[in-house]
Parts: sequence; C-alpha cells; structure tokens
Amino acid sequence: MIQVGDVVYGVITGIRPYGAFVSLDDGYKGLIHISEISTDYVKDVRMFVRLHERVAVKVLEIEDENHVKLSLKAVSPHKARFHTHRHRQGSPLPKTIIGFSSLNDRLAGWIDAAYEKLQED
Repeated sequence: MIQVGDVVYGVITGIRPYGAFVSLDDGYKGLIHISEISTDYVKDVRMFVRLHERVAVKVLEIEDENHVKLSLKAVSPHKARFHTHRHRQGSPLPKTIIGFSSLNDRLAGWIDAAYEKLQED
C-alpha cells in the first residue's frame, strides 16, 4: 500500500492538455497535473512525457483506494530541461521578412489595383 510522500513507478497511459494519466505498479491510477510536470512553464504536456513511458513519480495525495495525485517535478527535475532538447531536433524555420516595411512596399500596388477595379465597375 502506498502512502503520501512515496516515490513510485508507473507508465504513462494517457496525455491530456491538463496533465498525464499514470498506471502505477501497485495497481493504483493517478494523474500528474500540468502544474506538477515541471518547474518550468509547461505549454504542452507531450513535450515532457510520452505515452507508454515509464516514470518515477511522488505521491502527493491519495483520493480514494485506487486514485492518487502525483508529481513528476518532485522526483525528476531533469524533465524540466527535456523540452529544450526535443526542439533542437529537426531543421530551423526559414527566415522570413515580415512587418510593416514589407506591407508598406506593397500598399501602393494594392491601392492602384483597387482603384482600377472601381473604375471598371
């Protein structure tokens, strides 16, 4: 039987925008709320955990005989840096020129085209 404060192991069984569901080895099921995923800002839970990944979590609260509240950040501070490594994979975005100067360059042509269209009607 688990107790509050125990560090236990489980497998990520579901990922939602608000957190990750975990099936613990002891038969318990729990939720790692998004606020307990990392010490850093978490925009997307999938950037920190993956489906079927085995994780160590800390028990924060026992809700009933089968459900618990869990924390990943309490045991795995290295997970906070995981998302930066995942972003470095792949190619960088191409450089684009956007802003007011590019709009200003096209504005005169757009006005002329609109004026000509009005003249046709």
